[in-house]
Amino acid sequence: MQNKKDFGFGTQIRKSPFFNSTVKWGATGFSVYNHMYIPRDFGSPEQNFWNLIEKAILCDVAVERQVEITGPDAYKFIQLLTPRDLSKLSVAQCKYVLIVNNDGGILNDPVLLRLAENQFWLSLADSDVLLWAQGVAVNSGLDVKISEPDVSPLQLQGPTSQEIMVKLFGDSIRDLKYYWLREYNLDGIPLIVSRTGWSSELGYEIYLRDGSKGNELYEKIMAAGKEYGIQPGHTSSIRRIEGGMLSYHADADIKTNPFELGLDRLVHLDSEINFIGKNALKKIKESGISRKQVGLVIECNPLSGPNTTFWPIKKNGKQIGKVTSAVYSPRLKKNIALAMIDINFSEVGANLEVNTHEGSYNSTIVEKPFYDPKKKIASS
Repeated sequence: MQNKKDFGFGTQIRKSPFFNSTVKWGATGFSVYNHMYIPRDFGSPEQNFWNLIEKAILCDVAVERQVEITGPDAYKFIQLLTPRDLSKLSVAQCKYVLIVNNDGGILNDPVLLRLAENQFWLSLADSDVLLWAQGVAVNSGLDVKISEPDVSPLQLQGPTSQEIMVKLFGDSIRDLKYYWLREYNLDGIPLIVSRTGWSSELGYEIYLRDGSKGNELYEKIMAAGKEYGIQPGHTSSIRRIEGGMLSYHADADIKTNPFELGLDRLVHLDSEINFIGKNALKKIKESGISRKQVGLVIECNPLSGPNTTFWPIKKNGKQIGKVTSAVYSPRLKKNIALAMIDINFSEVGANLEVNTHEGSYNSTIVEKPFYDPKKKIASS
């Protein structure tokens, strides 16, 4: 029988620098994301949600691997990877971007960080963009270096997160603006801190730049947050879906284009910038999309947990789409879902049938995000 202290499936799945601390603080279940373990269970997902929106949670998201682009042509190269115009991206600023292939299909939806004039990080969702970027670089004719640095992020998210950060870094952290970053050294631990996160709540991402200090950093943050109600946690599916945030492989994949997700604002076809997939995206925009993402409320008893398969959506007995993410929101007291459906049936207020693992139920298309649609909480 395997020793619980030696948990794992082999060396091909990596453990984060914070792994031992997460187990110490109660992590009992893990998933695999970017070839690494990510904590998914600290007890009740609903309690994790309340901890997030009422106080603060600390999440090990070292699985958000960084792709570092450096060199004299780093800016030209990063612009080649994304359809979002980066001409106004300043040093120390972050942007949510899409990485698309030559057909306009989404490969990833990372946060881009500009650390210096010619130094960028892509903080990844779950796909192998390091390999894509290295492949693109080979024949790009650009002078760049593509690597995975020793960088592992934590997310500190929730309404008391700023007070915890002040205790750790001083009052100056209050001035850090939404989607901007700053370099810090915490008692000899080198860090990048950004006002970003995957929760739609006030929060920070703390990028550790020395993997040998992972457990030390985790414990320092937990100690600083004790008086502010911090709890160990994991990214909340409930809050993510409330906020209409994408989960790659669930709500988007290589066969999904930005227009189907309503992400036109991240695609700049009229500018002079050159990027992979530009011609394909022009054609898609000209011809129009045949399906789109919508929000749904499913009318049944509270779901016992998030969906683990894509649930068929039907109209008059014909399948017209699928539920990609679904969960019960204890705050809204509703079963809420993100779905991809035939555009001819996508009008708000339309009634559709959803075939869940427990049966078929009526659902209604509603506006999304389901809560705080203008992201006032996260950006305040």
